[in-house]
Amino acid sequence: MKKAKIYYYNFPTFANKDEKLAKVKQTKFANIPFELIKPDKNANWINQTDNDFDDLLPLCSKDVKRGKSEEAVFQLYCGGYKTNRDEWVFDFEKDNLLNKVQFFIEKYNNQIESGKIDNEKLDYSIKWSRDLKNKLYKKIKITFNSKKVKNTELRPFVCKKYYAEKIMSDVLTENHYLIAGKNLDKENTVLTINEGGRLNLCSLVTNYIPNYSFYVLDASQSIPLYRYTKEGKKIDNITQWALNEFRNHYSVGTHRCVFEIQREDIFHYVYGVLHNPAYRKKYELNLKREFPRIPFYNDFWFWSEKGKELMSLHLNYEEIEKWDVEREENILKSGSLNKAKLKAKKEEGIIILDEQTTLKNIPVIAWEYKLGNRSALEWILDQYKEKKPRDTTIKEKFNTYKFEDYKEEVIELLQRVCTVSVKTMEIVGEMEGMNGTRD
Repeated sequence: MKKAKIYYYNFPTFANKDEKLAKVKQTKFANIPFELIKPDKNANWINQTDNDFDDLLPLCSKDVKRGKSEEAVFQLYCGGYKTNRDEWVFDFEKDNLLNKVQFFIEKYNNQIESGKIDNEKLDYSIKWSRDLKNKLYKKIKITFNSKKVKNTELRPFVCKKYYAEKIMSDVLTENHYLIAGKNLDKENTVLTINEGGRLNLCSLVTNYIPNYSFYVLDASQSIPLYRYTKEGKKIDNITQWALNEFRNHYSVGTHRCVFEIQREDIFHYVYGVLHNPAYRKKYELNLKREFPRIPFYNDFWFWSEKGKELMSLHLNYEEIEKWDVEREENILKSGSLNKAKLKAKKEEGIIILDEQTTLKNIPVIAWEYKLGNRSALEWILDQYKEKKPRDTTIKEKFNTYKFEDYKEEVIELLQRVCTVSVKTMEIVGEMEGMNGTRD
């Protein structure tokens, strides 16, 4: 049997689908300049790469995670936790969250007690999912516990309260407890990146386990600096293999003693490299398909120190100095509603919060610090907007959110994240000057 041959031609980019279809219709099949294509070793037929990505250090590996190898920078990594009922288990306000949770638990437990556990007899005033139904069929009840309310960074630079209950969160696994301890309250530094291929590389550190939809369009992967045993002992997540590789590589020609390199220095180095514009551009296609791999750059300490500076900005954004914005207040007409807007006019350097308040003096460069399809500032504007809940019960009983209750808090957050954004882009600019030359 002869092997099939595959020919391919990529039509130029068009403004919309109709233009592209019209071009295809107008072009005779015989006149299309097809090329014979063959898959690469990773079974990619198109958008193939020609670079040294495979020669770089693997950031993570399934074999390392399973204990079958040590040849990756990190041992443990996992997807962010997934609830499948975000409107029920997240809230800016703790009391409202607890009210929602108590209602949910009562309805769920009543369903078990009623004995009506088939699909047609479920109480759909709460949010069901396949996993929750499986727990229902097994008659596993939920016990309310207010101590399960934890802080979480739901989206970049936006924190909410989270009711961390395994039954109410479809994907809250042992890996997440390895990252944050058995009560999900141990301190850690977690590197979160995206996986899925719709976005270019996103990278942000947080003190919390990120949500699965942290970047929305792509799933998030969590890579912690430490792990915790069941007894609560903190252990390193960067492998001994990685520490040896870095020390051995930089043992010659470095201006500082190679044994000064510690695991945390490597963590900073990785964070610096992942923010390097040259790295992101060179390996753009690889990073849409695979976990990042890490090169050895000439100056280890430059990249480690820049990564450390970035981490300090991104972890401590709530304490960093506030950007000096100009606040303009309009006098509302008598009887007018102060409707929330949270709209940006980037070129004009302004943010319109509502009918009354506008912030001015937002530098253009602040909008350039992007995490996926939004800038850091835009994530805040998006998450604090007043939106109608999708869940009918939430909309009717628990929709208490009003922007005006958080207005001053949001203004301060925008000021601080504006500073973070500007300083991040300054550091990224320094990286561009270094060019990320490999040894």
